[in-house]
Amino acid sequence: MKTHRNLLEHLNVPVRRQLLEYVDWNHRLIGIQGARGVGKTTFLLDYAKTFYGIDKSCLYVNLNNLYFAETRVVDFADEFRKTGGKILILDQIYKYPNWAEELRYCYDHFDDLKIVFSGSPLMRLDEGNAFLDGCAKVYNLEGFTFREYLNLKTGHDFKPVNLSELLRHHEDIAAEVVNKIKPLAYFTDYLHHGYYPFFLEKRNYLENLLKTINLVLEIDISYLQQIELKYLPKLRKLLYIVGKSAPFQPNISRLSNDVETSRATVMNYLNYLRQGRLINLLYEEKPDPLKKPSCVFMQNPNLLFSVAAGEVETEVLHKTFFYNQVGYMEHVSYSATADFMVNDEMPFYIGGRNIEKRTDVNNGYFARDMVEIGKGNQIPLWLFGFLF
Repeated sequence: MKTHRNLLEHLNVPVRRQLLEYVDWNHRLIGIQGARGVGKTTFLLDYAKTFYGIDKSCLYVNLNNLYFAETRVVDFADEFRKTGGKILILDQIYKYPNWAEELRYCYDHFDDLKIVFSGSPLMRLDEGNAFLDGCAKVYNLEGFTFREYLNLKTGHDFKPVNLSELLRHHEDIAAEVVNKIKPLAYFTDYLHHGYYPFFLEKRNYLENLLKTINLVLEIDISYLQQIELKYLPKLRKLLYIVGKSAPFQPNISRLSNDVETSRATVMNYLNYLRQGRLINLLYEEKPDPLKKPSCVFMQNPNLLFSVAAGEVETEVLHKTFFYNQVGYMEHVSYSATADFMVNDEMPFYIGGRNIEKRTDVNNGYFARDMVEIGKGNQIPLWLFGFLF
């Protein structure tokens, strides 16, 4: 409890994450899934402080603690509830053996205890998990959206909008923002270093991001997918190839030759990198890990600077931004004619002034760069960062 209180006393939450309002906190078993570096621990502590303050009925525990080398979560949870505990927050659950089985036991036998836990996106926390399927509600915590970044940088409290509202009223929504700030003054910085909360730390952002990437490769993917460390250089090389080439239509045979491994292994590695939130795979229809993706992207624009290094083409950054921000809440798929198809019916084109030269201006929507306020089907690209 001392550790819990000390963490809350020194907690600094520069911006409230939107997911805090989205989660159904009444459920008895809640999983918060997110990539390394997106702020899961801060999110869990903010939940504890916001809803319970210093109330002893709520307790945060990091399962990295050596105490759990000898103590079972089930026994700890049982003792906690017997002494008045009601909310148990378990961080870094994947470090603990038999985590799913013990969480299910707690859920079935301790109906007076609510458990919130965090996990890697490489873990099966609900569907496909024999113990947790049907009893755990799982939510994904992503990095900062452009809206969250703007709120942090400007002190404003801009609210999210859904896609249908944005498409209908984007002129009014953009005008309301532009009347208060100049969003394009922050957009380039966000693309370079605004997705991961650790940009607030006084360290070199890209070096910090590179360390995070390597931890995802060496621990999250290799440990959870049981990949021998001797194969790690192949996984790292594949990510480097993607970073230099993305977005691109993958030739699996060529990638197999470049990485010096089988086609099946390349397909597995691509899916592991996707699950680790390092890349995005774009499919013509619904995502299918057994099928070759139509296009491969980096997961967010910041990763392009860290993996590929050097200058990154503006068009690549903007397409990566659109897929990252829109794909969180909407279904984004490949289109042979447009840049993206959203929800199977809306073609989107990403670009600047010359975009109309390569397409029909009356067909679909245009996410325009360097535009503050759009008109008709011409929508500012930055505004798609307000969907969550």
